[in-house]
Amino acid sequence: MSGKPRPATEIRHAMILAAGRGERMRPLTDDRPKPLLQVAGKSLIEYHLEAVSRAGIRDVVINTAWQGQKLREALGAGERYGVAIHYSDEGSSALETGGGIFKALPFLAPGPFLVINGDIWTDWRLGSRFALGAEDLCHLVLVPNPEHHPKGDFCLAGDRVTAGDATRFTFSGIGVYREAFFAGCQPGAFPLLPLFRRALAAGRASGEVHRGRWFDIGTPARLQTLDALLRTTASS
Repeated sequence: MSGKPRPATEIRHAMILAAGRGERMRPLTDDRPKPLLQVAGKSLIEYHLEAVSRAGIRDVVINTAWQGQKLREALGAGERYGVAIHYSDEGSSALETGGGIFKALPFLAPGPFLVINGDIWTDWRLGSRFALGAEDLCHLVLVPNPEHHPKGDFCLAGDRVTAGDATRFTFSGIGVYREAFFAGCQPGAFPLLPLFRRALAAGRASGEVHRGRWFDIGTPARLQTLDALLRTTASS
């Protein structure tokens, strides 16, 4: 339960989700995966790779589908970021978030692992250790609801993520998972939401709220806003 200190758990593997088609970002994504879109002279996915490396996490999985070869060409084996990249190819059709992570489990487990959406940007400070309860299946990073998602996703009671009717927050696209979170799943395309609901109903999901900067790059306008912000910050 919340209130009791939890021993820190070391995270050895991370996954960056990069297989989506990015329909809402077209035509910018007609010739590249969305995580390769640039802000302030650097692709979105490079910010994640640098953060993972700074945290001391060395093994990274990147799932690919649309224009996946361009991710390989741009990022290589990860040496210049201080990580080792394994690519999980999903073919011509992405497996959705749940199916994509499930396919990559052989490269992520055993032990808890970090998953980050490749189309977000945040100043949340990534670490290689998390206070993940022994019975917890996942730990979710939540953020205050943005204008484009005003109703939010989940509530937080102490460090417990719930589906109640209290103040709701938005899932940031950053989470730590145990292999058991995917118990009973089968290969193929499927979303994460039913698995979240199962973990919440069992009281086995912890979480935190990040109140710093966070951007979900879902439209060209948001990409431009982030680009302008980072360029202004860099020049100040």
